[in-house]
Amino acid sequence: MATKTNVEVTRQEVEDFLYQEAWLLDNWQLDEWAELFTEDTRYVVPTTDLPDGDPKKDLVFIDDDLTRLKGRVERLKSRRAHREYPSSRTRRFISNVRIAKIDGEDVHVTAYYLVYRIRMGQIGPYVGHYQYILKRENGSFKIRYRRAELDLESLMYHGAVSIVL
Repeated sequence: MATKTNVEVTRQEVEDFLYQEAWLLDNWQLDEWAELFTEDTRYVVPTTDLPDGDPKKDLVFIDDDLTRLKGRVERLKSRRAHREYPSSRTRRFISNVRIAKIDGEDVHVTAYYLVYRIRMGQIGPYVGHYQYILKRENGSFKIRYRRAELDLESLMYHGAVSIVL
């Protein structure tokens, strides 16, 4: 029976990957962003009133597997995403990137984010932290799990999460 071995990962490699992901999102390269995910992926955004919410038993803003994530991408690129047509401008700032643990081929990462959404003369921030499980693949990473917890008490600036956090 083969055993899993831990992969070697540096914080710089993880940061570079997260910065590339942020660039893809800020430049609305959504198809390329969707390619960053594994087949068994999960993308979760809990509600502001229950940031530790479990999508299996609690209401969350987003709980996407790969099929739903690709559907979200298609909708955001179309006119059907009324809150995002035309697309908002966004700028993401990623900081405090930490490798929490490495478990076999899974790299558990945490980071803080600040995403500014600019739309129709208004600007508003989304602030929070990420939890990732990255999988090393072909010299880079794929996202197995991505959770964007909001530190906001409400969505007062935008009223909804209409962009990818």
